[in-house]
Amino acid sequence: MIQIKRAHQGHLNELAQLFDAYRVFYRKESNLEGAKRFLSERIQQKESVIFVALLEEKLVGFTQLYPLFSSTNMMPIWLLNDLFVAKEHRGKQISKGLIKAAQEHCKITKANGISLETEKNNVPGNALYPKMGFAIDQEHNFYYWQNPTAPSS
Repeated sequence: MIQIKRAHQGHLNELAQLFDAYRVFYRKESNLEGAKRFLSERIQQKESVIFVALLEEKLVGFTQLYPLFSSTNMMPIWLLNDLFVAKEHRGKQISKGLIKAAQEHCKITKANGISLETEKNNVPGNALYPKMGFAIDQEHNFYYWQNPTAPSS
């Protein structure tokens, strides 16, 4: 049975391995120590909320949420920035469980909603999100500026 829990420092080693695999999935170079350091900082500084999926006490997936604010709505919102399930555990409804945990967290924190983005070619994600109540934003364009002086990841 899958259990969904909020991540803590005790999950860090297994979580970093999943996070590293997630980054590799998105064409970044593996950096396990960097992943561990990044996640540890987010947890220690309470800069994100991470939910983990456990199957027989082994971490098999995670989602990471970052707090944001909507000025026009004058309310907090959550950015679902990361969602990943280990390849061998896909198709077991784990992603749905992680998203449900994020949605429940949104309700508990009285946030206005959850925002996310995914690549257009992410077929499983683009099929899953509408099933979980997410709608493609037809009203806004999203832009990104890359800082030319930022260190590479």
